[in-house]
Amino acid sequence: MKIAQIDLGEKPLLLAPMEDVSDSAFRLLCRGFGASMVYSEFISADALIRSVKGACNKLFIHPEERPSVIQIYGRDVATMAEAAQIASATGPELLDLNFGCPVKRVAGKGAGSGMLKDIPLMLEITSAVVKASSVPVTVKTRLGWDHQSIVIEELSEALQDCGIAALTIHGRTRSDMYTGQAKWDYIAKVKNNPRMHIPIIGNGDITTPEEAWEAFERYGVDAVMVGRASIGKPWVFEEMRYFLDHKKAFPPKSALERLETLITMIQNNIEKLDERRGILHSRRHLATTPIFKGIANFRPLRIRMLQATTMEDLLNILRQDVAPLLE
Repeated sequence: MKIAQIDLGEKPLLLAPMEDVSDSAFRLLCRGFGASMVYSEFISADALIRSVKGACNKLFIHPEERPSVIQIYGRDVATMAEAAQIASATGPELLDLNFGCPVKRVAGKGAGSGMLKDIPLMLEITSAVVKASSVPVTVKTRLGWDHQSIVIEELSEALQDCGIAALTIHGRTRSDMYTGQAKWDYIAKVKNNPRMHIPIIGNGDITTPEEAWEAFERYGVDAVMVGRASIGKPWVFEEMRYFLDHKKAFPPKSALERLETLITMIQNNIEKLDERRGILHSRRHLATTPIFKGIANFRPLRIRMLQATTMEDLLNILRQDVAPLLE
């Protein structure tokens, strides 16, 4: 499957853009485990044009994580176009527009999925960004604002007419947030529309290799985007890739091997950020990872692990206290 001239191979698996999750260290891990392409954390267009350090730092792409996508969000045409010029000039393979984030601080201000309440403005922004960007532009969005305004079929055609190179659809409305079950039938309708010729990427509730396979085989999408299932479990891409290629489960790795993967991520986060921010970025993965599930009386140790403030203390807890429980 190709997006513009970028060949992602057969049945590609993509790492979703996730705030405080898909930083460079995590993207590198996911690429190593088989993610076909990875997306940055979303970046505020307004912060980018004001050269806010945190926003500019998110533009960093490690050579080994390519192909990589930078995602921006905003609600003003001129601001988004200027931010597109800045972001695309740093050399990502693609530039993605976030019209899907449902959180209040973004959507409530008219950005992210808030754009679903103003489709004409969404299309104006998309057209302006396509013209301003030096790399192909893609879009990620949802089915509609709520269940009374599911507009994805008409919207997909309109976005394609703006010149985007691919479209990612999360199978929920903004009002759903992350509750309920993603409605993949709507994604399939877009994919089966004979007028649509750009790749359609499906997103929502893909947590297992079997679900990834079903997304391709039943709903016919060109690629699958994996989000929350990768948090604390970057090896999910390895398991999914193996199942898609071999139609059988990936040979299981030990919990100790998986722990070392997370330790590598922590070390890389600290190296690329600093000790405090690197640990903060890693805590969500440690809190979510499935490798600690089922360990009796783990709560006190879990609290110590998540409250550690230095790399030395955190790694000592993981290797000296946690590791023996995984043997």
